[in-house]
Amino acid sequence: MMRNKICLATTLFCHLLMISSANATKNIEECKNQNADSISSAPMSQCLDSVISFVDRELQTWINLHTFNLEEKALVNGRYSSLKMFKRSQSNFITYRENDCRWQYLAISPETGADLAYKTCYVMLSQSRITALSNIKTTNPTP
Repeated sequence: MMRNKICLATTLFCHLLMISSANATKNIEECKNQNADSISSAPMSQCLDSVISFVDRELQTWINLHTFNLEEKALVNGRYSSLKMFKRSQSNFITYRENDCRWQYLAISPETGADLAYKTCYVMLSQSRITALSNIKTTNPTP
């Protein structure tokens, strides 16, 4: 029963990633390539907004997957400590990301490019978190 739910969640996860990635700009390099000839930073800022939307969706998908797996484990073994700690770590990551990117913004502002520095930082830290979450195994190994 639990294995079927995990398979269903994994399948749903893969479909959500494919749907969300269809038309979104996915990384900073794509934005740089698209805006190489632009004098204004506005198109780059808009492109980074698209990347932020993409990484936010992908990050949320990984969070949902781990939360689901940890909830399933907690229902079986009655231990909710890992779920609580995962939620706390995610909350701490959000705070860290905001503060780390904000100081970079403030160091540049009021000069131009402060918004680009913030958004680039946001994307890079989010992608790093996605990589970390994608390498964590929260399900029991298949015998």
